[in-house]
Amino acid sequence: MPRALWILMIGMAINVTGASFLWPMNTIYVHEQLGKSLSVAGMVLMLNSGASVVGNLAGGLLFDKIGGFKSMMIGIVATMSALVGLVFFHGWPHYAIFLTIIGMGSGIVFPVAAAYAGAIWPEGGRRAFNGLYVAQNIGVAVGSALGGVVASYSFTLIFLANLLLYAVFCLLIVFGLRHVRAVKAAKSKEAEAVKGEARANWYALVTLCIGYFLCWISYVQWPTTIAAYTQTLHIPLRQYSLLWTINGVLIVLVQPLLSVVIRRWMPYIKKQMLVGFAIFVVSFALLLEADSFVEFAVAMVVLTMAEMIVWPAIPTVASELAPAGKEGFYQGFVNSTATAGRMVGPVLGGLIADYAGMKPLFSVLVFFSALSLVTTFFYDRNLPKKQSKGKQTLTVG
Repeated sequence: MPRALWILMIGMAINVTGASFLWPMNTIYVHEQLGKSLSVAGMVLMLNSGASVVGNLAGGLLFDKIGGFKSMMIGIVATMSALVGLVFFHGWPHYAIFLTIIGMGSGIVFPVAAAYAGAIWPEGGRRAFNGLYVAQNIGVAVGSALGGVVASYSFTLIFLANLLLYAVFCLLIVFGLRHVRAVKAAKSKEAEAVKGEARANWYALVTLCIGYFLCWISYVQWPTTIAAYTQTLHIPLRQYSLLWTINGVLIVLVQPLLSVVIRRWMPYIKKQMLVGFAIFVVSFALLLEADSFVEFAVAMVVLTMAEMIVWPAIPTVASELAPAGKEGFYQGFVNSTATAGRMVGPVLGGLIADYAGMKPLFSVLVFFSALSLVTTFFYDRNLPKKQSKGKQTLTVG
C-alpha cells in the first residue's frame, strides 16, 4: 500500500475521530441543551446534510478538475472556519448556522478522499476503498467512545476537541500529501468496450443508489431519533455512546474474518449487497421490541454486520462503473446519495416519532430496508451481459 494512501487513511481516521465527538450528540444537544423539539433537531440536521449534498457533488467535480490535494484543502479550510466559530458561539441559532457550513466543508472532503484513494493506488482496487472505510471507522470507535465521556462534563469541550483534531488532520494533509500527484489510471479501449454505453452505467448507479438512499434514511435514525429515544428509556449517555464504540470496534476487528466469509459464501458483489440489505431489515426489526441497553446493543451488532457488507461495496461498484475522467463525480454522487438520506432521515424520523411514536417509526425503517433489496436486485438488469457479470465478481471484503 503506497505511503500516500497510509497518510490519507490516518488523516481521515483523525478527521472522523473529531467529527464523532459531535455527530452522535447533535440531536441530544439541540433537543436537551437548546430546548428544541425533535422536529427542529431534525431540521438542523437536514440543513447540515443538505449542505453536505452540495459539498459531495462539488467535491467530486473539483477532484476531476483540479485534483485531490487542492480539492481537499478547500473543504478543510471551510470546515475549520466553522469549527472555530462553533467553539465560541454554540447557542441558537449559531449552532445551526455553523453546522450547515461544516456540512458543506466535510461534504467536499469525503468524496475527494474516496476518489483520491482510488487514484493514489489504482492497482489496489477494492483494497484502497476498504482501507479508507476501516480507517474512518477507527475514528468512529475512538471518537464516539470519548465523546460521550467528554459531553458528560461539557459540550463546549466537544467543540474544542473537534477543532483540535481537525487542525491535526489539516497539518497531516498539508505536509503529507502536498507534493503527491495522484494520477488516474488510463482505461483501455477494451475496458471501455466491456463497460458498454455510459448511459447504462449511469442508470445502474442511480438505481443502486435509490436503495442506498432508503437504507441511509433508516441508518441515520440511530444518531438522531433513536439517540433521543434511549434517553427517554433512562439509558445513560455513556452507554448510548458505547453503542457506537461497539460499531467501530466490530468493523476494525471483524472485517478480516468477514473478508474470508465473503470470499467463500458471497463471491458475487450483487449477492453480497443483497445479503447485507437483508441483514439491515433484521437489525431494524429487532428495534421493535428493544427497551434496554442489551437489546439495543444486539441490534447494533446486527446493524454493523450489514454495514460492513454493504457500505464498502457501493463506492467499489461506482468506481468500476465510472467512465474515464468521471471518477470523482461518480464518488461524489454516491456520497451525496448517502448524505441525502442523512438529510431526509432526521426530519422524517422526527416527524413520525413526534406524531406517531417510535414503534411505527421502526416499522417504516423495516419497510425502507426491504425496498433497498428490490432496487439492488434490479440495478444491473440493463447493463451489457458481460459487464453485469464482471461487476458481480468484485468482492469487497
